[in-house]
Amino acid sequence: MSDLDYPVLWPVPTRWADNDHYGHVNNVTYYSYFDTAVNAWLIHATGTDIRDLPAIGVVAQTSCTFIGSISFPDQLLVGIRIARLGNSSINYDLAIFRDNGDSLDLAATGTFVHVYVDDATRKPVPIPPVIRAAAEPLVVTAAEP
Repeated sequence: MSDLDYPVLWPVPTRWADNDHYGHVNNVTYYSYFDTAVNAWLIHATGTDIRDLPAIGVVAQTSCTFIGSISFPDQLLVGIRIARLGNSSINYDLAIFRDNGDSLDLAATGTFVHVYVDDATRKPVPIPPVIRAAAEPLVVTAAEP
């Protein structure tokens, strides 16, 4: 797996507070990097504040496979691609790469599922058109209805 497998590489810096007692980024922080990269990319790609849409993406599922250690002050790039674009959900495939300046080292891979729900009722609704338009170019497998 390489960074070339991901149409988006979103920068996410490590922070001093991300390191745990053992001197590396704590495992739960990887999930924060996924969340930050996906939502920052969505805001950038749609040109809108996604919090103001009538439907919001809630995280229904997430996973992470740890491959290599990262530590502050590493600079990271989170690879983003979409494995499935459904009616009300988006399944993201993600990868965290340590940016060494002249190369990228894979540190983790993961998944992240957004289910779009009505902001008031929290019932599933179709993905907002502005989100779907931004997501479609990142689909790497056939979309399901």
